[in-house]
Amino acid sequence: MFCMTTNMFSVRLRELRERKNLDKKTLAELCGLSKNQIGRYETGEIEPSAKSLMALADYFGVSIDYLLGRENYF
Repeated sequence: MFCMTTNMFSVRLRELRERKNLDKKTLAELCGLSKNQIGRYETGEIEPSAKSLMALADYFGVSIDYLLGRENYF
């Protein structure tokens, strides 16, 4: 687990997705992931791989540290 950052990742991922008005399926397709992965990331059920973190950070134009809750700005 990413300790305290796992929950922050879940929250930030959902916020970023909703800010762009994307459903889980569309975000998954844009980032080369599955809809189920996105859903499970958002509930904190599973942790993202480094590859998934990079894809999500690149898509949203934020840092991985922001996604993980280590920075408060993107």
